[in-house]
Amino acid sequence: MTSSENNSEVVFDLEGHRGCRGLYPENSIPAMLHALELGVNTLEMDAVITADGKVVLSHEPFFNHEISTLPDGTEVTEAMEKSLNIYTMSYDSVQLFDVGMKPHPRFAEQKKTGVHKPLLSDVLDAVKDWCERNKKPLPFFNIETKCMAATDSVYHPAPAEFAEILMKVIREEGVKEKAIIQSFDFRTLRYLHKMYPTTRLAALVEGDDTLTVSEQLASLGFTPAIYSPAHEKVTAELVEACRTAGMLLIPWTVNDEADAIRLKKLGVNGLITDYPDRIH
Repeated sequence: MTSSENNSEVVFDLEGHRGCRGLYPENSIPAMLHALELGVNTLEMDAVITADGKVVLSHEPFFNHEISTLPDGTEVTEAMEKSLNIYTMSYDSVQLFDVGMKPHPRFAEQKKTGVHKPLLSDVLDAVKDWCERNKKPLPFFNIETKCMAATDSVYHPAPAEFAEILMKVIREEGVKEKAIIQSFDFRTLRYLHKMYPTTRLAALVEGDDTLTVSEQLASLGFTPAIYSPAHEKVTAELVEACRTAGMLLIPWTVNDEADAIRLKKLGVNGLITDYPDRIH
């Protein structure tokens, strides 16, 4: 993710969060392609699983009321959103919901365009086609598994099944060398580390996590390629701890230019941002 094709030159990794959520509907094909136009190295995205075993881009395993419209054109409300469980729906049903036309309450600059939650395979195909047409190298794909122990078999499969469904798409699309799997769910990372030891993994860390890096790595049971904390947690001490452990440090989600400047001065290896146009 942070190296050239021959791994001989380390470069700063600019990651487009959910494509470029500040500018286009999140986790959509237009967001991914626009992020490429803005020059990102890596496309960050979220994956969930449908009832018929399809990998779909979505931050939640349900239809978030902030962005979703029902097939009949009425808006999804906060009260109903969690009942719209993607894991209980076929992909044919999922794609009937619009997730791009409702004005986003926190991203006023976001371009409104009619989109549905895409298959991961369709996203990868669209990116490969864009890169071929524009004579650009493929970016890296930083794919988050949206799962947790409390909702196993309710909103998503258990980690092993989830990981296998995801890795099957990655293999079939021929992007294994370009894929990074990230998760807050350390069970998923442990499984992937055991079964797919060459796959690059990123440990996501919540902003309120009080464990030290050493304690987190002890809990995980191995050292991942990438450590991705909330950007507020990054200090000079954290930068040094990651460097000592041999991990790249790529915090999320950096949308303020002053924060980006501070983090770069501290020595992070990359940034995940909703605004690849303003954070360089």
